[in-house]
Amino acid sequence: MMTATPRPSARALPLTLPLPALEATERLGRALAALLRPGDVVALHGDLGAGKTALARALIRALPGRPGNPVSAAEEEVPSPTFTLVQIYDRDPAPVWHFDLYRIEDPAEIRELGLSEALAEGITLIEWPERLGGRLPAGALSVTLSYREDAGGSEGAREARLDGAGDWPERLAELHL
Repeated sequence: MMTATPRPSARALPLTLPLPALEATERLGRALAALLRPGDVVALHGDLGAGKTALARALIRALPGRPGNPVSAAEEEVPSPTFTLVQIYDRDPAPVWHFDLYRIEDPAEIRELGLSEALAEGITLIEWPERLGGRLPAGALSVTLSYREDAGGSEGAREARLDGAGDWPERLAELHL
């Protein structure tokens, strides 16, 4: 007789998590990496210096590299794509496309960056997604990083606010920090 495996209960969203230091931001990135699947979009919102690239870097390094890659994924250089606008990483379960749209002035420019291909074949991380001009996929996970005003003088203290539709409430129930 087969028994059904109980599904994790959904987390109420938005979910707000304290990030008292850089290590907590990196831990969140690694935890999110474990939940990602091909076709996922993670929209990274926040002011300059809020930790978007640090979170993306930890997430990218946490995903396993493809066999035969001479550099381990955990040690690979993961620069900010501020000037290149997009970086692509060969990872399992899918290539990771990391976009930084800060320098984009017109949403039409994004077409040239390969966003359509990223959405079709990979895991897509987008810093400054508001520059998409309303083109963010409805099923995206939004992660908003902000400075904590109530941090009691703790420099670098931030918080993350996670929100998403579709199956994100159920998937975030599996988030282990």
